[in-house]
Amino acid sequence: MDNACIESFFSHLKTEKIYLNESANKAEVEQQLSDCILFYNQNRFQKKLNDRSPVDYRETAVA
Repeated sequence: MDNACIESFFSHLKTEKIYLNESANKAEVEQQLSDCILFYNQNRFQKKLNDRSPVDYRETAVA
C-alpha cells in the first residue's frame, strides 16, 4: 500500500506550520492546522491540475 500522498501532506504540515511557528496554546495550534488544511485542499496550485487550485479545477470541470 502506498502512503506517499499522506506522508507528503504531513511532511509539509510539519515543516511549514509546526516547526516554523511557536504556539502559545492549543487554540493557536488548532487554528494553524485548520489554516494549513484549508490552504492544502482549496488554494494550493498543483502541476497535475495545470497550475490551478483544486477549487478552480472543480469549478472549470463542472461548468
